Amino acid sequence: MTLSILSVASEAVPLIKTGGLADVAGALPAALAPYDIKLTTLLPGYPSVRRALDNNKPIHKWANLLGEEARLLAGEIAGHPLLVLDCPMLFDRDGSPYTDNAGHDWEDNWRRFAAFGRAAADIAGGAVKGRGFDLIHAHDWQAGLAPAYLRFAPPRQLKRAMPSAMTIHNMAFQGYFPATIFDALGLPGNAWALDGVEYHGGVGFLKAGLESAGAITTVSPTYAREIRTGEFGMGLEGLIVSRGERVSGIVNGIDTVQWNPETDRAIASPFSVRTLARRTANKRALEQEFALEPGDGPLFVVVSRLTWQKGLDVLLDVLDHLVSLGGRLALLGSGDVALEQAYLSAAARHPGRITIRTGYDEALSHRLQAGGDAILIPSRFEPCGLTQLYGLRYGCVPIVARTGGLADTVIDANLAALSIGVATGIQFDGVTPAALRAAIERAIALWQHPDDWRSIQRAGMKQDFSWRSSGAAYAALYRSLCAPRAI
Repeated sequence: MTLSILSVASEAVPLIKTGGLADVAGALPAALAPYDIKLTTLLPGYPSVRRALDNNKPIHKWANLLGEEARLLAGEIAGHPLLVLDCPMLFDRDGSPYTDNAGHDWEDNWRRFAAFGRAAADIAGGAVKGRGFDLIHAHDWQAGLAPAYLRFAPPRQLKRAMPSAMTIHNMAFQGYFPATIFDALGLPGNAWALDGVEYHGGVGFLKAGLESAGAITTVSPTYAREIRTGEFGMGLEGLIVSRGERVSGIVNGIDTVQWNPETDRAIASPFSVRTLARRTANKRALEQEFALEPGDGPLFVVVSRLTWQKGLDVLLDVLDHLVSLGGRLALLGSGDVALEQAYLSAAARHPGRITIRTGYDEALSHRLQAGGDAILIPSRFEPCGLTQLYGLRYGCVPIVARTGGLADTVIDANLAALSIGVATGIQFDGVTPAALRAAIERAIALWQHPDDWRSIQRAGMKQDFSWRSSGAAYAALYRSLCAPRAI
């Protein structure tokens, strides 16, 4: 039996992206299609999303959606059904989906994404004639009120309880707002409760979704365990523990068509696990592009947001040591202004050995993965991570902190793993300068033994991180939630 799912996300590739959420939301429709799941994506009507629509004829209208007029538009995203909440007063703005051009949160983000959640609940509940759904899948805090509206204020036309799932892509972002907004949400008084939307005297959007959803998923099994602890639960660990077996982890996949070293037009020399020697041309091209001194020493790369979460402050402390060992660094990233300046200073201190490019460039990220010897990912926490998966796919050996999805997807090159040819990278415990320094030293020691290094590269390239198994896991979850319950 075909299931019809409404996936509610604030971003999805290829239309709008600020992080990994967009990659997942964009990939899910195709990943689920082989399992007889028809997934429709609901997005806010940002300018970039509106421009992608061929037809602006609405299929539904709201005269008063949290105080604003709104329309629902229909289209396609990568050949799959797309619905767009067209509300210019809330979404037709310059800047990112969540901040203005100066990087400040929009003051009315609570209203923008409450309206998004209310609309999602209406649509899932049958507001649009001819478009019925079996389940709603909400992603992160921006969609967190959708399950809460279904639970506390379901649409009048909804004849049965609508099952829902909630996915946490990053527990650090929770959508917390003051209690003064509650009356404007259109929720009944009983929603203001410990098991409702109330959270430390305010309204918690993510918390509301986690309380209301029938199942909670995270983007890796290890992260699903970590968020049960105070270190990673960000204040919501008690709630996660209380939901018990309803919390699970499903590792993200990657787009193996876009990320394919055999056919990648962005790189200098396509290669495969069978033609690994061709990879050297990409290293030479990357050295030239980043004005790095050519040589046989290992070339480390970083593709990351420059933030505390990613541990990039710790990497700063070991750069001089990395260079002293013969290593070089090519970094692509942006974020914290102080970190950006510190990395630019390191590049000035080591010309030809360290080069920094601020910002983000998708094609350049491909070239970094294709030409780097190893990619550094010293994250303090990482729900899943995609960068290490791209590294594995391209033979760029990941050096990762043992946390979240990094722990689930990289096999440490210890003696046992090396001896049977299954090692795919290097893991280290504790995001400290000493631990990262030791991991880099291990990497350089392995790199100096070409047979061992090629074995690690080949083992990583042979891993299957497509959406095949992840799609099957989501399909099984949906079917379990939609199965008739015994009375």
